[in-house]
Amino acid sequence: MANGGPVEHGYPHLETVRAAITALYKRLSYDTIHSFSASVAPADVAFCDTDDLHLGAQRVARELVRHYRLPDARMIVGFREMTHAANVELTAGPEYFVELNDRFRSHRRDIGAALAHEVMHVYLHRLDLSFPGTRDNEILTDTATTYLGAGWLLLDAFREDAASSQKLGYLTPEEFGYVLAKRALVFGEDPSVWFTSPQAYEAYTRGMAMARRDEQQPPLTAAGWAGRRRYARDRRHAQDHAPASHPETPYTFTPDGRGPLRVTFPCPTCHQRIRVPVKGRMRARCGLCRTVLECDT
Repeated sequence: MANGGPVEHGYPHLETVRAAITALYKRLSYDTIHSFSASVAPADVAFCDTDDLHLGAQRVARELVRHYRLPDARMIVGFREMTHAANVELTAGPEYFVELNDRFRSHRRDIGAALAHEVMHVYLHRLDLSFPGTRDNEILTDTATTYLGAGWLLLDAFREDAASSQKLGYLTPEEFGYVLAKRALVFGEDPSVWFTSPQAYEAYTRGMAMARRDEQQPPLTAAGWAGRRRYARDRRHAQDHAPASHPETPYTFTPDGRGPLRVTFPCPTCHQRIRVPVKGRMRARCGLCRTVLECDT
């Protein structure tokens, strides 16, 4: 939890975020992902200063348990002084003890954001889905929280001005915006109408621009002129010489025995690698997220 200190910006964790989206599709399946098409509604996690602190926190926790479809999980919420925003004790259940930073006693509007992350820890624990290392596992948790409909709360908790700042979670504001945008493009949802923080809206806008760029990379037909020109040059080189990968390009060319050259590139929705023959215009269908892609290979 950044509290008054500098907030990291940009996309330093982007590759891990993309790997987390792929892992979600692999572990949950297309149908389960699409069962989360509706985000947590603001009214369901609203918390006013006149609400009883503990009863209100329990109510919000129950709503998040319902959203994540964990009907046999019970959250016991308490408050104490701590460095991090919150902590959850992961056990076999059905009771889980969540501790929130004492700061939330007077910043109740952000209790839903903190609980969204901690309840997702329980969800992933039950799925037995994790990444190695604390940092990457927390990035997975933030990404899953956001992609499955509760992470807009975490981005809305980001506030920054000349005198102070606050951010919850391990992702940067722009990375939260990016994952929210990826979700919005899949489900046709506009989470920006729920933001109370102007900084959250700005981060979402920047994240959407980055998500749109994923859809405009060759060999997709939506790629721009410069990208198409670079792709054509790399394709000629791969056809005339031994194919080589370039770290700065999202695609790689590989030989296929006596058959046509093949190109591998990430699905712009789930980032699973797709491999197709190099033979001009075609449609490719991602086997993981079922997105149909218009390509010019």
